[in-house]
Amino acid sequence: MGLLDFLKDAGKDLFGGKSGNEAEEIKKEIERALGDNVSGLGVRFDNGKVTLQGTAKSVAAKEKAALIAGNVKGVTSVSDDGMRVSSAQTAGAATASAPAASRYYTIQSGDTLSKIAKEHYGDANAYNKIFEANREVIGDPDKIYPGQQIRIPAA
Repeated sequence: MGLLDFLKDAGKDLFGGKSGNEAEEIKKEIERALGDNVSGLGVRFDNGKVTLQGTAKSVAAKEKAALIAGNVKGVTSVSDDGMRVSSAQTAGAATASAPAASRYYTIQSGDTLSKIAKEHYGDANAYNKIFEANREVIGDPDKIYPGQQIRIPAA
């Protein structure tokens, strides 16, 4: 994925207006949401820029880690170039057809998951596919907000 840009003033407020412990707070949030889907997680925070390192069990887990970090108030960009996908996952992908890449979408004012599903899949009832792909990022399908970034899985 590389580098994703985010809106600095949108997202979950993990820092409570305090500075100095941002990297640790972001790391805790990712580990809480993804559990053992990430290991050896390292997070660096420098003036709004987050750099992730470690191993993800899947491409989806790597993408979710970046989105969780980026959807934090005060974060302007996330680089996940230091994260790798576990060798078991990449070996399986080499023998099977590679899954289609996710697209990313920034929530706009007035959006609902149904509206986004209709736009991307042609079916508003496919909103659950978007929710399930972003469960750790969104938390509640009725509580999305402008500026939040999500994954749109391939149809």
